[in-house]
Amino acid sequence: MTSSTSARPLARVLDLSNLKGDIFGGVTAGVVALPLALAFGEASGAGPIAGLWGAIFVGFFAALFGGTGSQISGPTGPMVVVFAGVYASLSGNPGLIFAAVVLAGLLQVAFGVFKLGQYIRLVPYPVISGFMSGIGCIIIALQLSRLFGHEPDAGGTIPALSAIPSAIISPNWAALAIGAATLTVIFTWPKNWSKYVPGALAALVIGTLLSLFIPGAPILGEIPTGFPSFVTPAFSQESFLIVLEAAFILAVLGSLDSLLTSLVADNMTRTRHNSDRELIGQGLGNTIAGLFGAIPGAGATMRTVVNIRSGGLTKLSGMLHSLLLLAVVVSLAPLAAKIPHAVLAGILVKVGYDIVDFSYLKRAHKGPRWDLALMTLVLILTVFVDLITAVAVGVVLAALAFVKKMADDQLKAIGEATPRITTEEERTLLANSKGRITMFDFGGPLSFGAAADVGHHVRERVKKGTSALILDFSRVPFIDVSAARAVETIACDAKGAGKTVYITGMNEKVREILAGLNADHCVPADTRYPTRIEALKAAARKIEAENEDGGQAAAENALAAT
Repeated sequence: MTSSTSARPLARVLDLSNLKGDIFGGVTAGVVALPLALAFGEASGAGPIAGLWGAIFVGFFAALFGGTGSQISGPTGPMVVVFAGVYASLSGNPGLIFAAVVLAGLLQVAFGVFKLGQYIRLVPYPVISGFMSGIGCIIIALQLSRLFGHEPDAGGTIPALSAIPSAIISPNWAALAIGAATLTVIFTWPKNWSKYVPGALAALVIGTLLSLFIPGAPILGEIPTGFPSFVTPAFSQESFLIVLEAAFILAVLGSLDSLLTSLVADNMTRTRHNSDRELIGQGLGNTIAGLFGAIPGAGATMRTVVNIRSGGLTKLSGMLHSLLLLAVVVSLAPLAAKIPHAVLAGILVKVGYDIVDFSYLKRAHKGPRWDLALMTLVLILTVFVDLITAVAVGVVLAALAFVKKMADDQLKAIGEATPRITTEEERTLLANSKGRITMFDFGGPLSFGAAADVGHHVRERVKKGTSALILDFSRVPFIDVSAARAVETIACDAKGAGKTVYITGMNEKVREILAGLNADHCVPADTRYPTRIEALKAAARKIEAENEDGGQAAAENALAAT
Protein backbone atom coordinates (compact mmCIF):
# COMPACT_ATOMS: atom_id res chain seq x y z
CA MET A 1 0.00 0.00 0.00
CA THR A 2 2.76 2.44 0.96
CA SER A 3 4.96 1.63 -2.03
CA SER A 4 2.01 2.08 -4.40
CA THR A 5 1.16 5.45 -2.89
CA SER A 6 4.77 6.68 -3.01
CA ALA A 7 5.07 5.54 -6.62
CA ARG A 8 2.22 7.78 -7.79
CA PRO A 9 4.06 11.13 -7.47
CA LEU A 10 7.06 9.56 -9.18
CA ALA A 11 4.82 8.32 -11.99
CA ARG A 12 3.40 11.79 -12.44
CA VAL A 13 6.91 13.24 -12.87
CA LEU A 14 8.44 10.39 -14.87
CA ASP A 15 5.53 9.78 -17.23
CA LEU A 16 6.99 7.26 -19.68
CA SER A 17 3.91 7.03 -21.90
CA ASN A 18 5.54 9.34 -24.46
CA LEU A 19 9.15 8.30 -23.89
CA LYS A 20 10.34 8.36 -27.51
CA GLY A 21 8.76 11.75 -28.24
CA ASP A 22 10.04 13.25 -24.98
CA ILE A 23 13.60 12.09 -25.65
CA PHE A 24 13.63 13.51 -29.17
CA GLY A 25 11.87 16.71 -28.09
CA GLY A 26 14.19 17.26 -25.11
CA VAL A 27 17.36 16.67 -27.13
CA THR A 28 16.18 18.95 -29.95
CA ALA A 29 15.19 21.69 -27.50
CA GLY A 30 18.61 21.35 -25.80
CA VAL A 31 20.40 21.78 -29.11
CA VAL A 32 18.33 24.90 -29.84
CA ALA A 33 18.91 26.23 -26.31
CA LEU A 34 22.72 25.89 -26.42
CA PRO A 35 23.59 28.92 -28.60
CA LEU A 36 20.81 31.00 -27.06
CA ALA A 37 21.97 30.28 -23.51
CA LEU A 38 25.54 31.29 -24.42
CA ALA A 39 24.31 34.43 -26.15
CA PHE A 40 21.97 35.44 -23.34
CA GLY A 41 24.67 34.84 -20.74
CA GLU A 42 27.11 37.04 -22.65
CA ALA A 43 24.49 39.77 -23.14
CA SER A 44 23.57 39.76 -19.45
CA GLY A 45 27.07 40.73 -18.28
CA ALA A 46 27.42 37.63 -16.10
CA GLY A 47 29.17 35.62 -18.82
CA PRO A 48 28.17 32.80 -21.19
CA ILE A 49 28.62 30.09 -18.55
CA ALA A 50 26.03 31.85 -16.34
CA GLY A 51 23.61 31.61 -19.26
CA LEU A 52 24.22 27.88 -19.63
CA TRP A 53 23.78 27.23 -15.92
CA GLY A 54 20.61 29.35 -15.98
CA ALA A 55 19.20 27.12 -18.71
CA ILE A 56 20.21 24.01 -16.73
CA PHE A 57 18.84 25.00 -13.33
CA VAL A 58 15.68 26.84 -14.42
CA GLY A 59 14.97 24.33 -17.18
CA PHE A 60 15.26 21.29 -14.91
CA PHE A 61 13.46 22.48 -11.79
CA ALA A 62 10.72 24.40 -13.62
CA ALA A 63 9.98 21.21 -15.58
CA LEU A 64 10.12 19.04 -12.45
CA PHE A 65 7.84 21.18 -10.27
CA GLY A 66 5.94 23.23 -12.87
CA GLY A 67 2.40 22.92 -14.19
CA THR A 68 2.98 22.82 -17.97
CA GLY A 69 4.18 19.41 -19.12
CA SER A 70 5.69 20.41 -22.48
CA GLN A 71 7.22 23.74 -21.43
CA ILE A 72 10.95 24.37 -21.88
CA SER A 73 12.33 27.04 -19.54
CA GLY A 74 15.58 28.97 -19.49
CA PRO A 75 16.99 32.44 -20.12
CA THR A 76 14.72 34.54 -22.34
CA GLY A 77 15.07 37.90 -24.04
CA PRO A 78 12.82 39.84 -21.64
CA MET A 79 14.48 38.36 -18.54
CA VAL A 80 17.98 39.02 -19.84
CA VAL A 81 17.15 42.64 -20.67
CA VAL A 82 16.03 43.24 -17.07
CA PHE A 83 18.86 41.19 -15.56
CA ALA A 84 21.45 43.09 -17.60
CA GLY A 85 20.07 46.34 -16.17
CA VAL A 86 20.26 44.89 -12.65
CA TYR A 87 23.82 43.72 -13.26
CA ALA A 88 24.86 47.21 -14.38
CA SER A 89 23.01 49.08 -11.62
CA LEU A 90 24.58 46.91 -8.89
CA SER A 91 28.10 47.31 -10.31
CA GLY A 92 28.56 43.59 -10.89
CA ASN A 93 28.41 42.72 -7.16
CA PRO A 94 27.51 38.98 -7.21
CA GLY A 95 26.02 38.92 -3.70
CA LEU A 96 23.57 41.74 -4.47
CA ILE A 97 22.81 40.70 -8.06
CA PHE A 98 21.95 37.11 -7.27
CA ALA A 99 20.13 38.14 -4.10
CA ALA A 100 17.70 39.83 -6.49
CA VAL A 101 17.40 36.61 -8.51
CA VAL A 102 16.79 34.48 -5.40
CA LEU A 103 14.23 36.95 -4.09
CA ALA A 104 12.51 37.03 -7.51
CA GLY A 105 12.23 33.24 -7.39
CA LEU A 106 10.76 33.31 -3.90
CA LEU A 107 8.25 35.96 -5.01
CA GLN A 108 7.19 33.70 -7.89
CA VAL A 109 6.69 30.83 -5.45
CA ALA A 110 4.55 33.18 -3.33
CA PHE A 111 2.53 34.18 -6.43
CA GLY A 112 1.78 30.51 -6.99
CA VAL A 113 1.00 29.71 -3.35
CA PHE A 114 -1.44 32.64 -3.14
CA LYS A 115 -2.95 31.66 -6.52
CA LEU A 116 -2.14 34.89 -8.37
CA GLY A 117 -1.50 33.16 -11.69
CA GLN A 118 -5.01 33.87 -12.95
CA TYR A 119 -4.53 37.62 -12.35
CA ILE A 120 -1.15 37.87 -14.07
CA ARG A 121 -2.81 36.53 -17.21
CA LEU A 122 -5.27 39.45 -17.26
CA VAL A 123 -2.77 41.80 -18.93
CA PRO A 124 -4.42 43.03 -22.19
CA TYR A 125 -2.94 41.97 -25.51
CA PRO A 126 -1.91 45.49 -26.69
CA VAL A 127 0.17 45.83 -23.49
CA ILE A 128 1.78 42.43 -24.04
CA SER A 129 2.43 43.24 -27.70
CA GLY A 130 3.92 46.62 -26.82
CA PHE A 131 6.36 45.43 -24.17
CA MET A 132 7.38 42.33 -26.13
CA SER A 133 8.07 44.44 -29.22
CA GLY A 134 9.93 46.93 -27.02
CA ILE A 135 12.09 44.14 -25.61
CA GLY A 136 12.83 42.98 -29.15
CA CYS A 137 13.97 46.50 -30.05
CA ILE A 138 16.15 46.67 -26.92
CA ILE A 139 17.84 43.34 -27.71
CA ILE A 140 18.62 44.48 -31.26
CA ALA A 141 19.91 47.87 -30.07
CA LEU A 142 22.21 46.24 -27.50
CA GLN A 143 23.80 43.97 -30.13
CA LEU A 144 24.33 46.30 -33.09
CA SER A 145 27.66 47.66 -31.82
CA ARG A 146 28.89 44.12 -31.13
CA LEU A 147 28.21 43.20 -34.74
CA PHE A 148 30.82 45.82 -35.68
CA GLY A 149 33.30 44.52 -33.09
CA HIS A 150 32.67 47.16 -30.40
CA GLU A 151 31.20 47.12 -26.89
CA PRO A 152 28.84 49.87 -25.62
CA ASP A 153 30.46 52.03 -22.96
CA ALA A 154 27.63 51.39 -20.48
CA GLY A 155 24.54 49.26 -20.03
CA GLY A 156 21.09 50.38 -21.11
CA THR A 157 19.35 51.25 -24.34
CA ILE A 158 20.45 54.87 -24.65
CA PRO A 159 24.22 54.17 -24.32
CA ALA A 160 23.82 51.26 -26.75
CA LEU A 161 22.11 53.48 -29.32
CA SER A 162 24.71 56.23 -28.80
CA ALA A 163 27.54 53.78 -29.46
CA ILE A 164 26.21 52.66 -32.86
CA PRO A 165 27.44 55.63 -34.99
CA SER A 166 31.03 55.36 -33.77
CA ALA A 167 30.95 51.57 -34.25
CA ILE A 168 29.82 52.04 -37.86
CA ILE A 169 32.49 54.65 -38.55
CA SER A 170 35.35 52.47 -37.28
CA PRO A 171 34.30 48.83 -37.56
CA ASN A 172 36.35 45.74 -36.79
CA TRP A 173 36.17 44.29 -40.30
CA ALA A 174 36.71 40.71 -39.16
CA ALA A 175 33.86 40.96 -36.65
CA LEU A 176 31.63 42.67 -39.22
CA ALA A 177 32.25 39.92 -41.79
CA ILE A 178 31.56 37.17 -39.25
CA GLY A 179 28.48 38.97 -37.92
CA ALA A 180 27.13 39.48 -41.44
CA ALA A 181 27.68 35.79 -42.24
CA THR A 182 25.90 34.80 -39.02
CA LEU A 183 22.92 37.01 -39.84
CA THR A 184 22.76 35.65 -43.38
CA VAL A 185 22.78 32.04 -42.18
CA ILE A 186 20.23 32.50 -39.40
CA PHE A 187 17.77 34.55 -41.48
CA THR A 188 17.97 32.36 -44.60
CA TRP A 189 18.26 28.91 -43.01
CA PRO A 190 15.57 26.72 -44.69
CA LYS A 191 12.73 25.70 -42.40
CA ASN A 192 12.81 22.07 -43.52
CA TRP A 193 16.52 21.89 -42.52
CA SER A 194 15.63 23.17 -39.05
CA LYS A 195 14.04 19.79 -38.31
CA TYR A 196 17.53 18.32 -38.25
CA VAL A 197 19.81 21.30 -37.45
CA PRO A 198 18.30 24.46 -35.87
CA GLY A 199 19.21 27.71 -37.62
CA ALA A 200 20.75 29.22 -34.47
CA LEU A 201 23.05 26.22 -33.99
CA ALA A 202 24.06 26.27 -37.67
CA ALA A 203 24.87 29.98 -37.44
CA LEU A 204 26.91 29.37 -34.27
CA VAL A 205 29.00 26.62 -35.88
CA ILE A 206 29.45 28.34 -39.27
CA GLY A 207 30.28 31.72 -37.72
CA THR A 208 32.81 30.17 -35.32
CA LEU A 209 34.48 28.15 -38.10
CA LEU A 210 34.65 31.27 -40.26
CA SER A 211 36.49 33.09 -37.49
CA LEU A 212 39.34 30.56 -37.80
CA PHE A 213 39.96 31.86 -41.33
CA ILE A 214 39.24 35.54 -40.57
CA PRO A 215 41.18 36.24 -37.35
CA GLY A 216 40.94 39.45 -35.36
CA ALA A 217 37.35 39.39 -34.09
CA PRO A 218 36.84 39.53 -30.29
CA ILE A 219 36.01 36.08 -28.84
CA LEU A 220 34.48 34.87 -25.59
CA GLY A 221 37.77 33.63 -24.16
CA GLU A 222 38.21 31.12 -21.35
CA ILE A 223 35.00 29.66 -19.96
CA PRO A 224 35.14 27.94 -16.55
CA THR A 225 34.12 24.29 -16.37
CA GLY A 226 32.79 22.18 -13.53
CA PHE A 227 29.94 22.79 -11.10
CA PRO A 228 29.33 26.47 -10.22
CA SER A 229 30.19 27.86 -6.81
CA PHE A 230 27.55 28.72 -4.25
CA VAL A 231 26.79 32.46 -4.14
CA THR A 232 25.74 33.86 -0.78
CA PRO A 233 22.98 36.46 -1.28
CA ALA A 234 23.87 39.76 0.31
CA PHE A 235 21.94 42.92 1.17
CA SER A 236 23.09 46.38 2.09
CA GLN A 237 21.11 49.31 3.37
CA GLU A 238 22.05 51.44 0.36
CA SER A 239 21.06 48.89 -2.27
CA PHE A 240 18.11 47.16 -0.59
CA LEU A 241 15.44 49.09 -2.51
CA ILE A 242 17.25 48.53 -5.81
CA VAL A 243 17.45 44.78 -5.12
CA LEU A 244 13.80 44.65 -4.05
CA GLU A 245 12.60 46.55 -7.13
CA ALA A 246 14.74 44.39 -9.44
CA ALA A 247 13.41 41.21 -7.82
CA PHE A 248 9.80 42.35 -8.23
CA ILE A 249 10.33 43.23 -11.90
CA LEU A 250 12.04 39.89 -12.58
CA ALA A 251 9.29 37.98 -10.74
CA VAL A 252 6.40 39.67 -12.53
CA LEU A 253 8.06 39.57 -15.93
CA GLY A 254 9.17 35.96 -15.53
CA SER A 255 5.69 34.94 -14.41
CA LEU A 256 4.02 36.73 -17.30
CA ASP A 257 6.52 35.37 -19.82
CA SER A 258 6.07 31.81 -18.53
CA LEU A 259 2.26 31.86 -18.43
CA LEU A 260 2.04 33.28 -21.95
CA THR A 261 4.24 30.42 -23.13
CA SER A 262 2.02 28.00 -21.20
CA LEU A 263 -0.98 29.28 -23.16
CA VAL A 264 0.89 28.65 -26.42
CA ALA A 265 1.69 25.11 -25.24
CA ASP A 266 -1.98 24.54 -24.31
CA ASN A 267 -3.12 25.57 -27.79
CA MET A 268 -0.62 23.23 -29.45
CA THR A 269 -1.16 20.19 -27.21
CA ARG A 270 -4.89 20.67 -26.47
CA THR A 271 -4.14 20.50 -22.75
CA ARG A 272 -4.69 22.86 -19.83
CA HIS A 273 -1.80 23.98 -17.66
CA ASN A 274 -1.87 24.73 -13.93
CA SER A 275 -0.90 28.42 -13.64
CA ASP A 276 -0.17 28.43 -9.92
CA ARG A 277 1.91 25.26 -10.03
CA GLU A 278 3.81 26.66 -13.01
CA LEU A 279 4.69 29.78 -11.03
CA ILE A 280 5.94 27.64 -8.14
CA GLY A 281 8.12 25.61 -10.51
CA GLN A 282 9.54 28.71 -12.19
CA GLY A 283 10.17 30.28 -8.79
CA LEU A 284 12.05 27.26 -7.48
CA GLY A 285 14.14 27.15 -10.66
CA ASN A 286 15.09 30.83 -10.38
CA THR A 287 15.80 30.54 -6.65
CA ILE A 288 18.24 27.69 -7.20
CA ALA A 289 19.77 29.45 -10.22
CA GLY A 290 20.40 32.57 -8.13
CA LEU A 291 22.10 30.55 -5.38
CA PHE A 292 24.65 29.27 -7.91
CA GLY A 293 25.31 32.47 -9.87
CA ALA A 294 23.16 31.59 -12.89
CA ILE A 295 20.98 34.09 -14.74
CA PRO A 296 17.19 33.87 -14.25
CA GLY A 297 14.82 32.44 -16.80
CA ALA A 298 11.22 31.79 -17.72
CA GLY A 299 9.15 29.68 -20.08
CA ALA A 300 10.75 30.05 -23.54
CA THR A 301 8.19 30.12 -26.35
CA MET A 302 10.45 29.16 -29.24
CA ARG A 303 12.11 26.28 -27.38
CA THR A 304 8.72 25.06 -26.13
CA VAL A 305 7.33 25.06 -29.68
CA VAL A 306 10.41 23.16 -30.91
CA ASN A 307 9.96 20.62 -28.11
CA ILE A 308 6.28 20.04 -28.93
CA ARG A 309 6.85 19.80 -32.67
CA SER A 310 9.62 17.28 -32.02
CA GLY A 311 7.28 15.10 -29.96
CA GLY A 312 7.88 16.33 -26.39
CA LEU A 313 4.73 16.40 -24.24
CA THR A 314 5.66 15.69 -20.60
CA LYS A 315 7.97 17.02 -17.88
CA LEU A 316 10.60 14.50 -18.95
CA SER A 317 11.36 16.46 -22.13
CA GLY A 318 12.22 19.63 -20.19
CA MET A 319 14.41 17.74 -17.75
CA LEU A 320 16.28 15.97 -20.59
CA HIS A 321 16.89 19.32 -22.30
CA SER A 322 18.68 20.52 -19.14
CA LEU A 323 20.69 17.30 -18.77
CA LEU A 324 21.95 17.66 -22.35
CA LEU A 325 23.16 21.19 -21.57
CA LEU A 326 24.82 19.89 -18.40
CA ALA A 327 26.77 17.37 -20.51
CA VAL A 328 27.87 20.21 -22.81
CA VAL A 329 29.10 22.31 -19.86
CA VAL A 330 31.12 19.43 -18.48
CA SER A 331 32.76 18.38 -21.76
CA LEU A 332 32.60 21.13 -24.41
CA ALA A 333 33.14 24.40 -22.51
CA PRO A 334 36.74 24.84 -23.83
CA LEU A 335 35.44 24.80 -27.42
CA ALA A 336 32.90 27.54 -26.61
CA ALA A 337 35.81 29.85 -25.71
CA LYS A 338 36.50 30.26 -29.45
CA ILE A 339 33.05 31.69 -30.24
CA PRO A 340 33.26 35.33 -31.47
CA HIS A 341 31.08 37.98 -29.83
CA ALA A 342 29.77 38.92 -33.28
CA VAL A 343 28.31 35.44 -33.75
CA LEU A 344 26.31 35.63 -30.54
CA ALA A 345 25.29 39.19 -31.43
CA GLY A 346 23.93 37.97 -34.76
CA ILE A 347 21.95 35.20 -33.04
CA LEU A 348 20.48 37.70 -30.57
CA VAL A 349 19.50 40.12 -33.34
CA LYS A 350 17.40 37.27 -34.79
CA VAL A 351 15.94 36.62 -31.32
CA GLY A 352 15.01 40.30 -31.00
CA TYR A 353 13.50 40.30 -34.49
CA ASP A 354 11.36 37.27 -33.65
CA ILE A 355 10.12 38.88 -30.43
CA VAL A 356 8.81 42.00 -32.21
CA ASP A 357 5.08 41.44 -32.81
CA PHE A 358 5.03 42.06 -36.57
CA SER A 359 1.80 40.07 -37.02
CA TYR A 360 -0.08 42.66 -34.95
CA LEU A 361 1.84 45.67 -36.25
CA LYS A 362 0.87 44.84 -39.84
CA ARG A 363 -2.83 44.80 -38.97
CA ALA A 364 -3.00 47.22 -36.05
CA HIS A 365 -4.36 50.07 -38.22
CA LYS A 366 -7.44 47.95 -38.97
CA GLY A 367 -8.27 47.48 -35.29
CA PRO A 368 -9.34 49.98 -32.62
CA ARG A 369 -7.16 53.10 -32.63
CA TRP A 370 -7.03 53.13 -28.85
CA ASP A 371 -5.40 49.68 -28.80
CA LEU A 372 -2.79 50.81 -31.33
CA ALA A 373 -2.06 53.96 -29.29
CA LEU A 374 -1.77 51.88 -26.11
CA MET A 375 0.61 49.41 -27.75
CA THR A 376 2.78 52.24 -29.10
CA LEU A 377 2.93 53.96 -25.70
CA VAL A 378 3.94 50.73 -23.94
CA LEU A 379 6.60 50.06 -26.59
CA ILE A 380 8.12 53.54 -26.15
CA LEU A 381 8.07 53.28 -22.35
CA THR A 382 9.67 49.84 -22.52
CA VAL A 383 12.54 51.03 -24.69
CA PHE A 384 13.23 54.40 -23.09
CA VAL A 385 12.02 54.06 -19.47
CA ASP A 386 11.69 50.54 -18.01
CA LEU A 387 9.55 47.44 -18.31
CA ILE A 388 7.64 47.66 -15.03
CA THR A 389 6.60 51.27 -15.73
CA ALA A 390 5.52 50.30 -19.25
CA VAL A 391 3.40 47.37 -18.09
CA ALA A 392 1.94 49.26 -15.10
CA VAL A 393 0.95 52.27 -17.21
CA GLY A 394 -0.43 50.02 -19.93
CA VAL A 395 -2.56 47.95 -17.55
CA VAL A 396 -3.90 51.03 -15.73
CA LEU A 397 -4.81 52.82 -18.97
CA ALA A 398 -6.40 49.68 -20.43
CA ALA A 399 -8.44 49.18 -17.25
CA LEU A 400 -9.58 52.82 -17.25
CA ALA A 401 -10.58 52.58 -20.91
CA PHE A 402 -12.56 49.41 -20.21
CA VAL A 403 -14.31 50.98 -17.21
CA LYS A 404 -15.15 54.06 -19.28
CA LYS A 405 -16.65 51.91 -22.05
CA MET A 406 -18.67 49.87 -19.55
CA ALA A 407 -19.85 53.03 -17.79
CA ASP A 408 -20.95 54.61 -21.08
CA ASP A 409 -22.93 51.48 -21.97
CA GLN A 410 -24.54 51.40 -18.51
CA LEU A 411 -25.48 55.07 -18.66
CA LYS A 412 -26.83 54.67 -22.18
CA ALA A 413 -29.12 51.89 -20.98
CA ILE A 414 -30.23 53.93 -17.97
CA GLY A 415 -30.83 57.03 -20.09
CA GLU A 416 -33.00 55.32 -22.69
CA ALA A 417 -36.45 56.92 -22.78
CA THR A 418 -38.30 53.61 -23.24
CA PRO A 419 -37.82 51.06 -20.45
CA ARG A 420 -37.60 47.33 -21.14
CA ILE A 421 -41.17 45.98 -21.16
CA THR A 422 -41.59 42.22 -20.80
CA THR A 423 -45.41 41.76 -20.67
CA GLU A 424 -48.54 43.45 -22.01
CA GLU A 425 -49.78 43.94 -18.45
CA GLU A 426 -46.67 46.05 -17.65
CA ARG A 427 -47.27 48.12 -20.78
CA THR A 428 -50.90 48.74 -19.81
CA LEU A 429 -50.05 49.76 -16.25
CA LEU A 430 -47.37 52.23 -17.45
CA ALA A 431 -49.73 53.68 -20.08
CA ASN A 432 -52.56 54.12 -17.58
CA SER A 433 -50.24 55.96 -15.19
CA LYS A 434 -49.99 58.77 -17.80
CA GLY A 435 -46.33 59.48 -17.00
CA ARG A 436 -46.69 59.42 -13.23
CA ILE A 437 -44.64 56.18 -13.00
CA THR A 438 -41.03 56.20 -14.25
CA MET A 439 -39.19 52.90 -14.42
CA PHE A 440 -35.41 52.45 -14.57
CA ASP A 441 -33.98 49.12 -15.71
CA PHE A 442 -30.32 48.82 -14.71
CA GLY A 443 -29.04 46.59 -17.48
CA GLY A 444 -26.08 45.00 -15.65
CA PRO A 445 -23.51 45.52 -12.88
CA LEU A 446 -23.44 49.07 -11.56
CA SER A 447 -19.77 50.04 -11.55
CA PHE A 448 -17.99 52.98 -9.98
CA GLY A 449 -17.42 54.30 -13.52
CA ALA A 450 -21.15 54.88 -14.02
CA ALA A 451 -21.93 55.83 -10.41
CA ALA A 452 -20.83 59.46 -10.75
CA ASP A 453 -23.36 60.17 -13.53
CA VAL A 454 -26.20 57.75 -12.83
CA GLY A 455 -28.02 60.21 -10.54
CA HIS A 456 -27.86 62.89 -13.23
CA HIS A 457 -29.33 60.52 -15.84
CA VAL A 458 -32.17 59.55 -13.48
CA ARG A 459 -33.01 63.21 -12.79
CA GLU A 460 -33.09 63.95 -16.53
CA ARG A 461 -35.64 61.21 -17.16
CA VAL A 462 -37.94 61.98 -14.21
CA LYS A 463 -40.61 64.29 -15.62
CA LYS A 464 -42.67 66.85 -13.77
CA GLY A 465 -45.70 65.16 -12.25
CA THR A 466 -43.98 61.84 -11.61
CA SER A 467 -45.19 60.27 -8.37
CA ALA A 468 -43.35 56.92 -8.34
CA LEU A 469 -39.92 55.67 -9.35
CA ILE A 470 -39.35 51.96 -9.94
CA LEU A 471 -35.71 50.83 -9.78
CA ASP A 472 -35.33 47.39 -11.37
CA PHE A 473 -32.25 45.51 -10.08
CA SER A 474 -33.14 42.14 -11.64
CA ARG A 475 -30.10 42.28 -13.97
CA VAL A 476 -27.67 43.69 -11.38
CA PRO A 477 -25.59 40.82 -9.90
CA PHE A 478 -23.50 43.08 -7.64
CA ILE A 479 -22.69 46.71 -6.87
CA ASP A 480 -19.69 48.47 -5.36
CA VAL A 481 -19.57 51.24 -2.76
CA SER A 482 -19.70 54.03 -5.36
CA ALA A 483 -22.83 52.54 -6.95
CA ALA A 484 -24.44 52.01 -3.53
CA ARG A 485 -23.97 55.72 -2.75
CA ALA A 486 -25.47 56.60 -6.13
CA VAL A 487 -28.58 54.52 -5.32
CA GLU A 488 -28.79 56.27 -1.93
CA THR A 489 -28.65 59.68 -3.64
CA ILE A 490 -31.40 58.73 -6.11
CA ALA A 491 -33.68 57.42 -3.35
CA CYS A 492 -33.12 60.38 -1.03
CA ASP A 493 -33.62 62.94 -3.84
CA ALA A 494 -36.90 61.25 -4.74
CA LYS A 495 -38.05 61.15 -1.13
CA GLY A 496 -37.21 64.85 -0.71
CA ALA A 497 -39.27 65.63 -3.81
CA GLY A 498 -42.27 63.74 -2.46
CA LYS A 499 -41.88 60.75 -4.77
CA THR A 500 -42.05 57.11 -3.71
CA VAL A 501 -39.22 54.74 -4.66
CA TYR A 502 -40.02 51.11 -5.40
CA ILE A 503 -37.27 48.48 -5.51
CA THR A 504 -37.68 45.27 -7.49
CA GLY A 505 -35.57 42.24 -8.41
CA MET A 506 -32.78 42.96 -5.92
CA ASN A 507 -30.75 39.88 -4.98
CA GLU A 508 -29.52 39.11 -1.48
CA LYS A 509 -25.93 40.17 -2.19
CA VAL A 510 -26.92 43.65 -3.41
CA ARG A 511 -29.41 43.98 -0.54
CA GLU A 512 -26.72 43.18 2.03
CA ILE A 513 -24.31 45.76 0.58
CA LEU A 514 -26.94 48.52 0.63
CA ALA A 515 -28.03 47.64 4.15
CA GLY A 516 -24.46 47.32 5.42
CA LEU A 517 -23.63 50.81 4.14
CA ASN A 518 -27.00 52.22 5.30
CA ALA A 519 -27.55 53.30 1.71
CA ASP A 520 -31.19 52.13 1.72
CA HIS A 521 -32.45 54.37 4.52
CA CYS A 522 -34.54 56.43 2.08
CA VAL A 523 -36.29 53.34 0.67
CA PRO A 524 -39.30 52.26 2.77
CA ALA A 525 -39.34 48.58 3.71
CA ASP A 526 -42.86 48.16 2.28
CA THR A 527 -41.90 49.32 -1.24
CA ARG A 528 -39.58 46.42 -2.06
CA TYR A 529 -40.93 43.69 -4.32
CA PRO A 530 -39.45 40.55 -5.88
CA THR A 531 -40.93 41.21 -9.37
CA ARG A 532 -41.55 44.24 -11.54
CA ILE A 533 -45.24 43.55 -12.04
CA GLU A 534 -45.80 43.60 -8.27
CA ALA A 535 -43.94 46.93 -7.99
CA LEU A 536 -45.94 48.39 -10.90
CA LYS A 537 -49.24 47.31 -9.35
CA ALA A 538 -48.27 48.83 -6.01
CA ALA A 539 -47.27 52.11 -7.71
CA ALA A 540 -50.55 52.10 -9.69
CA ARG A 541 -52.56 51.62 -6.48
CA LYS A 542 -50.71 54.54 -4.89
CA ILE A 543 -51.48 56.81 -7.84
CA GLU A 544 -55.11 55.69 -7.86
CA ALA A 545 -55.38 56.49 -4.15
CA GLU A 546 -53.81 59.91 -4.76
CA ASN A 547 -56.34 60.54 -7.56
CA GLU A 548 -59.23 59.60 -5.26
CA ASP A 549 -57.88 61.81 -2.48
CA GLY A 550 -57.39 64.62 -4.99
CA GLY A 551 -60.94 64.21 -6.35
CA GLN A 552 -62.43 64.20 -2.86
CA ALA A 553 -60.45 67.30 -1.90
CA ALA A 554 -61.64 69.09 -5.05
CA ALA A 555 -65.27 68.25 -4.27
CA GLU A 556 -64.94 69.52 -0.72
CA ASN A 557 -63.38 72.78 -1.98
CA ALA A 558 -66.22 73.26 -4.47
CA LEU A 559 -68.84 72.65 -1.80
CA ALA A 560 -67.15 75.10 0.53
CA ALA A 561 -67.13 77.72 -2.22
CA THR A 562 -70.88 77.47 -2.65
